[in-house]
Amino acid sequence: MSHEPQAAPGGTRTVVIDLVTAAIIFGLGALVSWDTYRLGASWGAEGPQAGYFPFYIGLIICISSAVVLGQSLAKLGRDKSVFVQREQLRQVMIILLPSTVYVLGIQFLGIYVSSAVFICLFMRIVGSYTWLRSAVVGVAVSSVTFPLFEIWFTIPLPKGPLEALLGY
Repeated sequence: MSHEPQAAPGGTRTVVIDLVTAAIIFGLGALVSWDTYRLGASWGAEGPQAGYFPFYIGLIICISSAVVLGQSLAKLGRDKSVFVQREQLRQVMIILLPSTVYVLGIQFLGIYVSSAVFICLFMRIVGSYTWLRSAVVGVAVSSVTFPLFEIWFTIPLPKGPLEALLGY
């Protein structure tokens, strides 16, 4: 008796994810090997050329991913386990999507404003805190980290228009 979850309607099978991942990693390994071969992947008069070690690392990546690809193809017909259930994927997306927007927001608003907004919205939407508590915590965290990094530690972090107005 298998303890793995069985494929549900709309669920992606683990073996399919394995195949796609192995193919992508094989492609990356092939790209590394091809590009480093162009640099010189042999043993020269003074020793290894610039691409010698990266070429063989790319080759090892290709071989390893080919093995995974072969193993996955061998299991393709009989492995019905599901990689992720819809509810599990939803939980991952609840974290991944806002975090991605946060990272992009740092480019335009700076880290302090983006962090305040991220903390506030995350507390409100995911944690179900009140808007007031969420806003206070978001602003408080950014208000404490700004002098900590910018003034005391003198570590410049990405700044946006608000910090420019304040002269930083």
